[in-house]
Amino acid sequence: MKQLSKCAVLVAAVGVVLGFAGPGGASAAGGERIEWGACEGSGLDPRQQCATVGVPMDYSDPDSPEIRIAVSRIPSEKPSARRGALLLIPGGPGGDSLADPSGKGQKLPRKVRDAYDLIGFAPRGMAPSTAVDCELDPADIGVTKLLPWPGPDGSVGENMATARRTATACVRNGGELIRHISTANEARDLDRVRAALGEEKISAWGVSYGTYVGAVYSQLFPHRTDRIVLDSNDDPDHTRVTRNWLAAFEVGVEDNFPEFATWASRPGNPHRVARTPAEVRSGFLRLAARLDRDPLPWPGANPPRLDGNALRQTMLSSLYDPDDYPTLAKTIRAAREGTVPPVPEAPPETVLQNVTAVGVGTICNDVDWPDSAAAYQKDVDASRAAYPLTAGMPRGPMVCAAWPYEPREPAVRVTDRGPSNILLVQNERDVATPLAGARKLRQALGDRAVMVTVNSTGHDAYLANGNTCGDRTVSRFLATGTRPVSDLYCD
Repeated sequence: MKQLSKCAVLVAAVGVVLGFAGPGGASAAGGERIEWGACEGSGLDPRQQCATVGVPMDYSDPDSPEIRIAVSRIPSEKPSARRGALLLIPGGPGGDSLADPSGKGQKLPRKVRDAYDLIGFAPRGMAPSTAVDCELDPADIGVTKLLPWPGPDGSVGENMATARRTATACVRNGGELIRHISTANEARDLDRVRAALGEEKISAWGVSYGTYVGAVYSQLFPHRTDRIVLDSNDDPDHTRVTRNWLAAFEVGVEDNFPEFATWASRPGNPHRVARTPAEVRSGFLRLAARLDRDPLPWPGANPPRLDGNALRQTMLSSLYDPDDYPTLAKTIRAAREGTVPPVPEAPPETVLQNVTAVGVGTICNDVDWPDSAAAYQKDVDASRAAYPLTAGMPRGPMVCAAWPYEPREPAVRVTDRGPSNILLVQNERDVATPLAGARKLRQALGDRAVMVTVNSTGHDAYLANGNTCGDRTVSRFLATGTRPVSDLYCD
């Protein structure tokens, strides 16, 4: 899971004439016709157009009001080679892929772009789809509030108070829609999009939380799947869902911090913070503890102080990509000197409010969370002892600890029943979706899947790390359907 503060802030976009439709659109199974038009936003490929697809708010109610899902598309670059449509499923929950046909989609090799129309979308609740907003106090969408970083002494009391405020605001301001935001409903929406595109089957490239969406779609609609790539994979445990993804940060940080420590102790590195990797780690822990006791004012930040949790959050965010290591190193050096680094860029408040509301709806509606502060405290205490870098946060209470509603349906259990048409690709060292969790998804899918493990560091694997073996393997599968005969390790 990407932490909510890092969910994608993307622009709107979309497509052209598809599949079985004549010039002007494609017909949905229920008769809806996609009418493609211009996209809002800048920096988009001029070929990209936008549209919306109607879906029911509540799939269990035939009289449910309709909501709209925004979609985008760039068509196949070689119609004679066109195979179908490739859904670009974003991470999150709280990300969208509307700009991805113009962005990451253009990194795909030509043979893949020839084979597919590239399809982006904004999941239900995400603007410009029918949107939700909890209207939270700005202080409750601060960088160290969105994840349950405990108090300096490890207490979860403030986390529980934040959960109660957030849940109350979302119930009051989120309307009926927030109760119907879930992974299963996102998968159902995608099948409506597939039908509206006029496709009998659809391929997909899901990333991070999108791997869970792709796995759930493949479980609910196995006969509608063509070639499915799941990139940076979540543990699919249907009894815990996001609780497991949050807990995975313990392992993810321990997998990745040694890479940062090696880099940050390398002679000649202008951002060097210590002489050895061991000194980088011990120095970080000492500095975080000092900032817990004596925070530095940080005007313009939210909250406006550089405390131990702000340093830990900077660490967590920086471990997503080795290119961001200098951000953490600069923060460490500044704090040691009693100064602060520049305030990190943040999305506009309206965007962050929308992202947070979608995240809240998804994680709380997918699975029930415990509501006992004592139980969370016990877990946080154990986590702090075993994984000091993350200070107990991965076992803390998020907003769902105070969510007043039971899930409307059980979370989908991912199984090995279905066609063998899934390729998992996974970095060996990934702070957000560790290899251990990817192996759980691989095990759940059984013979339906093959996994490519890439000797790379960071979050996102395919076309993100320059690993020729991994990129070539995934591209070949998307273009030709050829997968490795068994799991593969790319060094």
